Amino acid sequence: MGWAVVFLALLTYLTGVDGQSPWTQPPSSSVTPGGTIALSCTTTQSTKSIYWYQQKPGEVPRYIHCSGCGNRGAGFPNRFTATRSGNTGTLTITNVQNGDEADYYCASWNSAHT
Repeated sequence: MGWAVVFLALLTYLTGVDGQSPWTQPPSSSVTPGGTIALSCTTTQSTKSIYWYQQKPGEVPRYIHCSGCGNRGAGFPNRFTATRSGNTGTLTITNVQNGDEADYYCASWNSAHT
């Protein structure tokens, strides 16, 4: 069985503060099929929820799950779980499958910008 490579990237986040992104992230990650992976991102700004998206090559990003939200994106099973601790959001994927190979993005927004 091949490696399922999971890349963590971040959506561009419009902060309104000098155009700088308030996010930090670890480098790309990989996991073997059947394993568990936890992807994380940390923001320097206060936020209520951190949203996670999956993007496969040639496709638009798809909403997965949100820390602090009850809803889950269509087609994403419970093995995709978003949590948050302070300003760090984590997307945990259990029982990773080859079809999970994609870019994963986290995002949030400040209600003052909506």
